[in-house]
Amino acid sequence: MNDETHTKLRVLCAENNVSMQDFVVQNLQSAIESNTTGSESFRFIDLFAGIGGIRLPFQELGGECVFSSEIDKFAKLTYQSFYKDSPHGDITKIAPVEIPKFDLLLAGFPCQPFSQAGHKKGFNDTRGTMFFYIENILRTHLPKAFLLENVKGLRNHDKGRTFNIIVETLESIGYKVQTRILAARDFNLPQNRERIYIVGFLSEEHANRFAFPEPIPKTVKFGDILEKRVDPKYTISDKLWSGHQRRKEMHATKGNGFGYGLFNAKSEYVNTISARYYKDGSEILVEQKGKNPRKLTPTEAARLQGFPDQIVVKAKEVGVSDAQLYKQFGNSVAVNVIRNIACNLVRAMLPETSRAPAP
Repeated sequence: MNDETHTKLRVLCAENNVSMQDFVVQNLQSAIESNTTGSESFRFIDLFAGIGGIRLPFQELGGECVFSSEIDKFAKLTYQSFYKDSPHGDITKIAPVEIPKFDLLLAGFPCQPFSQAGHKKGFNDTRGTMFFYIENILRTHLPKAFLLENVKGLRNHDKGRTFNIIVETLESIGYKVQTRILAARDFNLPQNRERIYIVGFLSEEHANRFAFPEPIPKTVKFGDILEKRVDPKYTISDKLWSGHQRRKEMHATKGNGFGYGLFNAKSEYVNTISARYYKDGSEILVEQKGKNPRKLTPTEAARLQGFPDQIVVKAKEVGVSDAQLYKQFGNSVAVNVIRNIACNLVRAMLPETSRAPAP
């Protein structure tokens, strides 16, 4: 730096009451962020959005959500409170041409039975299912890439036929498709949640650059997500606890392991949280010394899925109940898994310029 530039910098810092070191650090950071999210920004849509678990990591990487859709009114409340963006409603009522241009389609779509008649590709096999609307949007807009998420059982649904139709349909549109089952417990979430992920690229070059993420080092156990002070209302009643124990004994006599799941702070991971968790909490009960076990709090349910605590705070501010929050987190995605997929996907989709940071 020459003397003239140094003098100008010193004067500018004095006028702004900031040290030269802080000024340089702040501006370097700004330049780095501009380089990683400015020219490299991409546009995406969030379908069957729930509370935005798939959206979050892509937004963190500089993506702009230009359209979202969710039918459940309570999930929409949580989504809007957190993202300040209200999703459109029923996707079946929205024409693909009404959706703005985008680069990437994201969807955690429901799995419904596909037609049993014949084996035809495309609309004939998918009409009447929610996947049909994804297919229609992809055919209309031909975005660079997509990420779909579903339950692990999709792979074997209808003896594998449903999954084969989905993959063949996506390939018939022109996408190079890759699929993988990934577990939340392998991405630093203390939950045994396995889901299937389907990624596709129009460009063969982009597809060749993509690989699903490998498991990351484990540093979090169940106790790390538990709150230190918990309202007694989350402790289950004597009647409910007796019912859980009775049902577990009944299942044991039949030779199966069905029943409640009891865990403590030392547990490495817990069962998968489901949308029915609000009913009795049976799949994940937290051990308590000297009293009945308790359910997770909504904040703990959020952490189990990799969401920030703030999403619960914001949702409660607009009147979303604990029961609805349990359903929403049970229906959502493991955010840590999506974050790791997102980093690889964005790097592949923006190969020339992408500087997406590692998770």
